[in-house]
Amino acid sequence: MNDIKIFITDREGLRHEVDAPTDMNMNLMEVVRSYELAPEGTIGICGGMAMCASCQCYVLSDHPLPEKSDEEEAMLAEAFFVEDNSRLGCQIRITENLNGLEVALAPES
Repeated sequence: MNDIKIFITDREGLRHEVDAPTDMNMNLMEVVRSYELAPEGTIGICGGMAMCASCQCYVLSDHPLPEKSDEEEAMLAEAFFVEDNSRLGCQIRITENLNGLEVALAPES
């Protein structure tokens, strides 16, 4: 099992260092849920289908991420508190090149 370190600032402003597996095809939203860094029912409401923005986060580090899909762009266009560095956590797959990734969860809408 190959784990990477990810730094996640929750909605209360607390910074967490978590281990995220690269061999389980997880996405960032699932990592946040597995560590219970957001109250149940407030993140990943659509189950990771890019159909809600409950997993919106701000990417704080300079890691290369995949381009936003049309679905992700459309969802962010309708979301609240969107910034230039906003992404949907469900669209960020956990891979080894994301070691050290830093994100902050966007406020609830």
